[in-house]
Amino acid sequence: MLMEVLVHGAMSRAEIAPRVRLSRPTLTRAARVLVGHGLLAEGGTELRSSTGRPSEILHVRGEAHHFLGVKLTADHLYAAVVDLTATVTDAVEQPLRSNEPAEVVARITELAAERPWLTGIGVTLGGVVRDGVVVNAGFLGWEDVPLAESVTGETGLPVAADNDVQALTAAEHWFGAGAGVESMVVITIGAGVGTGLIIDGKLVQGAHRLPPRFAHLLVDPGGPQCGYGHRGCVSSYLMSHVIARRIDGCATYDEAVERAQADDPDALEVFAEAGYALGVLIGHAANFVDPAKILLTGDGLPLYELAEERVHDGIEDTYEDDPALIDLNVQPFDFGEWARAAAVLAIKAAITGTT
Repeated sequence: MLMEVLVHGAMSRAEIAPRVRLSRPTLTRAARVLVGHGLLAEGGTELRSSTGRPSEILHVRGEAHHFLGVKLTADHLYAAVVDLTATVTDAVEQPLRSNEPAEVVARITELAAERPWLTGIGVTLGGVVRDGVVVNAGFLGWEDVPLAESVTGETGLPVAADNDVQALTAAEHWFGAGAGVESMVVITIGAGVGTGLIIDGKLVQGAHRLPPRFAHLLVDPGGPQCGYGHRGCVSSYLMSHVIARRIDGCATYDEAVERAQADDPDALEVFAEAGYALGVLIGHAANFVDPAKILLTGDGLPLYELAEERVHDGIEDTYEDDPALIDLNVQPFDFGEWARAAAVLAIKAAITGTT
């Protein structure tokens, strides 16, 4: 019941009842408990239908709880504190002095100690995370790190840890561009190529807790090689460092973007090929899932801006129906939003008991 009001906004008991399949008396008792615990509040009456009397409206008391979200990169920690409605109340960005697990846990512990009113913590990173254990995170050099358990041991708070794209997908489904939709694909481009799926209103989590992987779909068997030795896959075109490497004399992705913006022909060609590969990825994702929405974001997003026409060429060559059916939502990139998603992971764990 609380989750319905969180995701879909303030509503009356009559509107909530069919969503949670509870009788009106049972729902009234449940609402009374949630109001008593300060999680829901009664906020006046509204006429919610063309017939009948005005209904009393229930809404979430955001200030009742606060959660810390932490997004880790190879050299930075991005943190956000949110209330129960995922509204950001504080944000912090810090360079990591070291990416040793003990040092990272200590930094998170410091942030939590400065905010003693927290209800829970969420931590996300790029890599494979199972039940709070970082099985592998290559960019940090971590293997089998019991991250959630370690942070809980230092802070005394419940901690949820997961893959960053999975957490972002869940956050966008609860509080973002995909709020309430039954199906959605999230695609992130940049240092890596990530994918998250919502199907039948639920985040897809595989049998081995691996995030969905589309990065090695074939684009051109004669194309460049990715880090795994695959030739011509999506990843070999889209990863930021690969784009920079393919342009003669280019050291960084930012430099690659600048050269393309300055109409450097070599840079424009590389970005055009990458744009087409992105379109192929989007088209395949649409074929596989037929989602209500596809959300595109990530620190590699300038690629889309530089090669939008080629992206749509790739979609048209891959998608088996009318490309107009694809609702593509391009979201500006912000590490703070990924930190907010980590906090939403903690909200989700607190409400549902799962990550």
